[in-house]
This record gives sequence, C-alpha cells and structure tokens, in this order.
Amino acid sequence: MSTFLSIAAIELKGIYALAAALAIGLAAVAGAFAMAMAISKAIEAIARQPEAESKIKSILILGLVFIETAIIYALVISILVVINVL
Repeated sequence: MSTFLSIAAIELKGIYALAAALAIGLAAVAGAFAMAMAISKAIEAIARQPEAESKIKSILILGLVFIETAIIYALVISILVVINVL
C-alpha cells in the first residue's frame, strides 16, 4: 500500500509540474501577443500623429509594464504550484 501511495505522490508532482509549465507557457504566449499588438498600435498612432510621440511612448511603456507584470505573476504562481504551496 505504501508503494502505491508513493507512486501516486510522484504522479501528482508530475501533474503539478505539467500544470505549471502550461500556465507559464500560456502566459508567455499571451503576453508576447499582447505586447506585439500594443507596439503595433503605438507605431500606427505615431505615424498618424508624430507630434504626440512622447505621450504615446509613455503610455506604451506603462502598458508594456502592466503586461509584463501579469506574466511575472503567472511565473510566481507556477513556482508556488510546483513547490506545493498552493
């Protein structure tokens, strides 16, 4: 019976690792897509109104920081799942 429980615990750790890998992978892909879209729209806006370049750049940087923060949160959650805190 104890060998069955140890095998089940090993499989559960594997499931945790797989869930963490999927979570950070999806967050990275979604974050990269969101950053690409934000940069694309900022470049279009600067092309249309070059005089507003400084305002657009500052808003773009703030938006990219928020996107990157969401990715970092996904990484932290994934690490916590792997070490079985959650």
